[in-house]
Amino acid sequence: MNADYIKLIATNKKAKFNYQIDKEYEAGIVLVGSEVKSMREGRVSFQDAYADIRNGELFLRQLHISPYEYAYNANHEALRTRKLLLHRYEIKKLYARMKERGYSLVPLKIYFKNDKIKVLLGLGKGKKQYDKRESIKQKDVARDMDRIKKKYSD
Repeated sequence: MNADYIKLIATNKKAKFNYQIDKEYEAGIVLVGSEVKSMREGRVSFQDAYADIRNGELFLRQLHISPYEYAYNANHEALRTRKLLLHRYEIKKLYARMKERGYSLVPLKIYFKNDKIKVLLGLGKGKKQYDKRESIKQKDVARDMDRIKKKYSD
């Protein structure tokens, strides 16, 4: 039995609203012990979080992991830059795509996968205001259709 155990820690709900995601990548993340314990409690915020490439390495910036309240003196800084683990060829591919105008690398989800913490990154372009309005309209129409289906199926 080779099934993956996945437990969701946090989801970036604004990412798919603000960005048109083209491709998704799964990356490992380098953390200290108190960060892992805070993540187990779900104390993570994606507010303004993004990933970028410096010197051929991938980093996650502005991800807020609250300090672990029971850590003695070895607590972590909440907004520190964290290294992401990805194959070199994938990083080179991402770098080439990110050099194109308008592409960004945004964290979508953080989850446990077989006792390792993974970050799902989305490569996409930022949506314009009219694209966001169109997304809202589509969600409203889908919700109305579901309501009508439910009403007439009973």
